[in-house]
Amino acid sequence: MLRELGLVAKGLASTDHIVQAHIVPIRRCNIDCGYCNEYDDFSKPVPTEVMLERVRHLGRLGTTLITISGGEPLLHPDLDEIIREIKKTGAIAGMITNGYLLVEDRIKRLNAAGLDHLQISIDNIMPDEVSKKSLKVLDKKLQWLAQFAMFHVNINSVVGAGVKNPEDAYVIAQRAHELELSSTVGIIHDGSGQLRPLGAVERDVFHRIRNLSKRSYARLNKFQDAIADGRPNDWKCRAGARYIYVCEDGLVHYCSQQRGYPGVPISEYTLTDLRREYNTKKGCAPNCTVSCVHQTSMMDSWRDKQTLEPLDLPKKEAALVQIQASGR
Repeated sequence: MLRELGLVAKGLASTDHIVQAHIVPIRRCNIDCGYCNEYDDFSKPVPTEVMLERVRHLGRLGTTLITISGGEPLLHPDLDEIIREIKKTGAIAGMITNGYLLVEDRIKRLNAAGLDHLQISIDNIMPDEVSKKSLKVLDKKLQWLAQFAMFHVNINSVVGAGVKNPEDAYVIAQRAHELELSSTVGIIHDGSGQLRPLGAVERDVFHRIRNLSKRSYARLNKFQDAIADGRPNDWKCRAGARYIYVCEDGLVHYCSQQRGYPGVPISEYTLTDLRREYNTKKGCAPNCTVSCVHQTSMMDSWRDKQTLEPLDLPKKEAALVQIQASGR
């Protein structure tokens, strides 16, 4: 908790550093969820030394929280080394995983590497054609996490697009609380990370889950309340500055759903880039459902207006060409 408070304090004191970065060490995933556009079934791991240098550069940019995602990050053979490198920079080390590969020994190795936070999203009680991330498959993993993990564990249940039984999300959240794990609820976005309003049943489940976690940081986030009711948000998205997404090719994007902008290699990202993107308007912001960007941008909601337009289209197209050339 003290480290998280330090993150907020540092963020309030200065805007010239990254608050949260997501990095992808491997795009391959061991399961296939119908709503996900962040994986494939063939990519090789990013070379370890390349990943370590990306982490070091994030450290030079003053990043306070580095979250490893994918694909499935546990498929990277040197994941523990990447986590240790994050810790060397002084950043908080987080990871998002589907949980399938977690066993007692693997959890203990994550303890030893210094992982601070882990999140698993569970989509349903029983697996179906849309999602294999089910409570039936993962409950034993949750028990092992409750017993052995020395890091904070959050279970994220979901409502929205592709979820057949909204009530499943409430059962999942209750199970997390039974195991004394924290829980949050997310709204599944469409393929471009944009708003799809919840129905009446889904909204009821959403609010009941939120009420289970009255002390959760996510509960302070009014963005999702508006999304659940089908209302756009009026806010200043600081993606590309306070929050960045570094894909497996090493390019910086606003988030996983807005690939292409600014399309600059992380190795070349500088304070100038951070300042430019901090002041750049994001046209996708009103209907965005990407909660990690919302939460990161919250601390700057009272600050400077955004006066710059996004980078010109040719730069975005060039970045997308590079992604396509790599087979993504």
